[in-house]
Amino acid sequence: MIANNTPVSVLKVEDIHSYYGNIQALHGISLEVFKGEIVTLIGANGAGKTTTIRTVSGVIKPRQGSIWFNGTPIHGKPAHELVGMGISQSPEGRRIFPRLSVIDNLEMGAFLRRDKDIQADIEMVFGLFPRLKERVKQYAGTLSGGEQQMLAMGRALMARPTLLLLDEPSMGLAPVLVEQIFEIITRINKTSGTTILLVEQNALMALEVASRGYVMQSGTIIQSGTGDQLLNDETIRRAYLGAH
Repeated sequence: MIANNTPVSVLKVEDIHSYYGNIQALHGISLEVFKGEIVTLIGANGAGKTTTIRTVSGVIKPRQGSIWFNGTPIHGKPAHELVGMGISQSPEGRRIFPRLSVIDNLEMGAFLRRDKDIQADIEMVFGLFPRLKERVKQYAGTLSGGEQQMLAMGRALMARPTLLLLDEPSMGLAPVLVEQIFEIITRINKTSGTTILLVEQNALMALEVASRGYVMQSGTIIQSGTGDQLLNDETIRRAYLGAH
């Protein structure tokens, strides 16, 4: 018997057109993320990366095209339904609840769950982010930027996602913290098998951890390939990696 090595599609986006009012932000985006992958979207500010994430997560409804999650059409479904289906997002700008404690923020991430493993998952998050355990009762708004990013990612993990959407996790962080965040992204992917769609301004770091990447420009995808292929592409290196 021959083993079936066909990759399993977790997310499939086909010909998506999204708008902010009358302004079109996405012009026919198509991409696919397979089970167990880290796939990254790179591009300049305003390229449409965050809009893509927000469309996938149900925050923006596309006017045209389709989105499939584990073989089920999800375009048009509200964001809270998608969380229940297994899609969780750590948004750009973190969006933690500043007047709630660290533990309250984490418990909010599990608000749709009815199982008895929530405490075990809180401990899992503390294992990934020991700093959060040290500040468990502290108001989230008093945390440093790096700690708030850890909390946003931890809160997203509390939903036990099949697909984790990470939007600019390294934004505004010191270089040493950026390295730490990317190490944790890799660890989440490898230890739990969580599939990750990563939007990231730091294209070099993103492509180093990604299985594959898509390059966005002006609301379209202009190139795709494995992380290594894009890292070694001279045009990509000059445009997005600071190479000359």
